[in-house]
Amino acid sequence: MTQRQHFTALIVGGGQAGLSASYYLCRDGIDHLVLERDTKFHSWRENRWDSFCLVTPNWQCRLPDFPYADDDPHGFMLRDEIVRYVDAFADSFDPPLREGVTVTRVARTGAHYEVDTTDDAYTADHVIIASGGYDTPITPPYAQDLDPGIFQMQSRAYRRPEQIPEGTCLVVGTGQSGVQLMEDLHLAGRSVALAVGPAPRSPRMYRGRDATDWLYDLGHYDVTIDRHPDPAAAVAKTNHYMSGRDGGHEIDLRKFALEGVQLFGSVAAMEGDRIGFLPDLEKNLDDADRSYVGIRDTIDAHIAQNGIDAPEAAPFEKVWRPEREVTGISAAEAGITSVLWCIGFRPDYSWLHADCLDTRGRPVHSRGVCDLPGMYFLGLGWLNTWGSGRFLGVGEDALHVAQTITERLRKSARTGTDG
Repeated sequence: MTQRQHFTALIVGGGQAGLSASYYLCRDGIDHLVLERDTKFHSWRENRWDSFCLVTPNWQCRLPDFPYADDDPHGFMLRDEIVRYVDAFADSFDPPLREGVTVTRVARTGAHYEVDTTDDAYTADHVIIASGGYDTPITPPYAQDLDPGIFQMQSRAYRRPEQIPEGTCLVVGTGQSGVQLMEDLHLAGRSVALAVGPAPRSPRMYRGRDATDWLYDLGHYDVTIDRHPDPAAAVAKTNHYMSGRDGGHEIDLRKFALEGVQLFGSVAAMEGDRIGFLPDLEKNLDDADRSYVGIRDTIDAHIAQNGIDAPEAAPFEKVWRPEREVTGISAAEAGITSVLWCIGFRPDYSWLHADCLDTRGRPVHSRGVCDLPGMYFLGLGWLNTWGSGRFLGVGEDALHVAQTITERLRKSARTGTDG
């Protein structure tokens, strides 16, 4: 039997979460290894389209002891700039990283964990799962019933408009990816239709500042999941859509409708040439606007309460509304030749054989620390705050997990027990 190499800690995933944890473990002198199935920061390098840029301002990039330091803190880094930033972070401390290694099994055995990979086998006292939640793109079952002559693509595979066949592309989903890919196609002069889901939207610049600047001052990003008024809704809620493209702007789907983008409600069914929609287009537009106005109202109240000198904003106006709800179309008659799926991802923990998941396969933890000794998670949305899965908060969560490991090791050294 192959001898297993032992580490105090193993980290699964070499993205910003895993390498943030590695930074603090290196600082504390804890022997560990980071296992990455592709290359470090693979998602930033390979799973983003050509015109991709951050939605949140550059000043929110706060990896451990490595904040954004260039001359455009209120700008939005492009894909290649993001890659340079994260690479520079990794170079700043030289993490113990093994790339091209897929973890195939993690299991608790006695006081330790066994970790099998496509290369070597290990044991560890502590395992940090930082593989993210974007393993498997979501495609509804009825997608397989669509006419095979209609091209289908997942958002992760999209790079540029030239990949999409001539004709109208139906973009499904209005999270951040969906609306930005719709805009990317639209700006390229392509014919686009959009199936509008229940995602909320946000202002961009409002009363002289980016809305995220106001929300930061309001403490919005400091609210922890245990203090959130509706934790379940926070975790399930799609992110507010807006854009950092060309210096940043808000996205009002009603304006795109005036420019020729066809808007439908949520996709409900597909069979052959037929595509069915729910009659929820107007409701979804109204709900998104309600969120948008609510953020404006919150900022207005903050300005008034604190006597802040800020320019006034024009009242919100709905510039378009659907004349009727369309519940079904013929793709051929509508000129639809492709479908671009942008409805999210699911994590894959099939390799994790440890009692730390709930009945739906979701990690059970408190700020990344599981009840199962030595098991931790990082990089998930709302692990602790809104910023937990982003550059803004991932470093703080990594510090918390690393400190927990350090404290447990110190305790075990004092008591003579396993960490």
